Amino acid sequence: MFSYIVRRLAVAIPTILILIVVSFFLMYLAPGGPFNSERPIPPEVMANIEAKYGLDQPMWKQMLDYVTGVVFRFDFGPSFQYTDRTVNEVIAQGFPVTLTYGLWSALFAVVVGVALGVAAAIKHNTAVDYTAVGISIGAQALPNFVMAPILLLIFTLGLGWLPGGGWNGGQWNYVIMPVIALSTSYMASIARITRSSMLEVLNSNFIRTAKAKGLPMRRVILRHALKPTLLPVISYLGPAVVGMITGSVVVDIAFSTGGIGQFFVNSAFNRDYSVIMGITILVGVLTITFNLLVDILYAWIDPKIRY
Repeated sequence: MFSYIVRRLAVAIPTILILIVVSFFLMYLAPGGPFNSERPIPPEVMANIEAKYGLDQPMWKQMLDYVTGVVFRFDFGPSFQYTDRTVNEVIAQGFPVTLTYGLWSALFAVVVGVALGVAAAIKHNTAVDYTAVGISIGAQALPNFVMAPILLLIFTLGLGWLPGGGWNGGQWNYVIMPVIALSTSYMASIARITRSSMLEVLNSNFIRTAKAKGLPMRRVILRHALKPTLLPVISYLGPAVVGMITGSVVVDIAFSTGGIGQFFVNSAFNRDYSVIMGITILVGVLTITFNLLVDILYAWIDPKIRY
């Protein structure tokens, strides 16, 4: 396992380098610039601005400086639109917010999704199964850009139970609606994967043997059926967790949480290429990290796997 982790890290490092270079190259080729506006800037002023940010250098020099700063100093450079702020400061402001409700969303999606899937498989073709499948289908049909305004209409405008936006230090009443809006579609996918996997496992020979020995059904499920059931769920969790942590653009805008998704959208509109590249690289690193963690969990759950 240790050698496998080392090999994966050896592949991850050049992958991240390629991601940084490609992101920089695409931003460089994008039409327009961060300082273009409807009112043309005088050439002397534009020359001073480009000199300040190093944009007057050749492309290879800009790319080399950027890659060196990111790799060796973890410095994503200055923001072009947020005055006197660096990209690191922008990420440090928005990412903790997104990480907080992203992790809560992942926990909620896994716990509720696995519970629904297991219950539906155990009570196959009963009212419990139909109810769990109905909840999953309903949640799957309501993505976060639909769920967010529905929650606002019901719990804020209708009942007045929860605040309609803001963060306020991450208090629970400000977190609960972003978590629900972000996690429901993932929860539905996890429930459906768990249900189909559990049905397949329950028809396996080793489960029949455990039942034939007279083991109680609770012990059969928890000790023998649950671990192999979770293998496809864990495979799904790698990109899903990253999606919940970083794919929160709609949630950030709908609930005004101040998360990183809102900065990403504003930077795209303002052509703040340095912030866009910084967030893109952050997402890439998180994706590689969580996929590695998923592979390690896979081997822990199924000892037959040897890398």
